[in-house]
Amino acid sequence: MVKVFFNNSCNICRAEINHYKKHSDSGVEWIDVTNNEAAQKITSKSYKELLRRMHVIQDGKVIDGAESFLIIWKNIPKYNFLYKIFRIKPLFVLLNIFYEIAAYFLFIKNKHLLNDEKS
Repeated sequence: MVKVFFNNSCNICRAEINHYKKHSDSGVEWIDVTNNEAAQKITSKSYKELLRRMHVIQDGKVIDGAESFLIIWKNIPKYNFLYKIFRIKPLFVLLNIFYEIAAYFLFIKNKHLLNDEKS
C-alpha cells in the first residue's frame, strides 16, 4: 500500500490528485493533509512541511517532492510510462527543478492555511 499525502485545499493539487484517483486502484491511499494532525504523526512532518511538498509513504519510508510523483506514476498503470521516463537521472533532475519551482509558488499561494491553523 502506498499512501499519498497531498494538500486538498490547493485547487491545482486537488485537480491533479483527483485525476490520479480516477486511474488508481486500492493499492494507493490518498490522504488530505489540510489540518490533519494524524497525517503529521504518520509522516513525522510538520504541517508546514506537508503543505510545502507532496509526501508518499512506501514500504514504511517517507518520500517527498518530485520523487513522490515517481512512486505515484509507478503505481498507476496509465502513468507508468512517466515513471520509466523520469527515473532516468538527467530527466529526474529536470523534473525535480520544475517540481520545486511549482511547489514553492503553490506553497506561497496557500500559505494562508498556516495562519488558519492558529485561529
